[in-house]
Amino acid sequence: MSKATARHILVSTEEKCNELKTAIEGGADFAEQAKEHSSCPSGRQGGDLGEFGPGMMVKEFDTVVFSADLNTVQGPVQTQFGYHLLEVTSRTD
Repeated sequence: MSKATARHILVSTEEKCNELKTAIEGGADFAEQAKEHSSCPSGRQGGDLGEFGPGMMVKEFDTVVFSADLNTVQGPVQTQFGYHLLEVTSRTD
């Protein structure tokens, strides 16, 4: 079964999500941005979600995590919780 590890930043607006993505692409540290801005409890760990398999996260999240390039910031991805920036850190098939 496929497994992935990822980290994310959850914010309430697409505008804030795009702002953070621009900052990270410009050299800001993903983990520091997660600690400062993410509304998810995982933000305290730099957005780290640990390891999970397909179906353990919401559909929109799963679609990106199990198809995106590794170590590349993806998003904004809208879910019922808000807007996410995602970075897949590893994946096994």
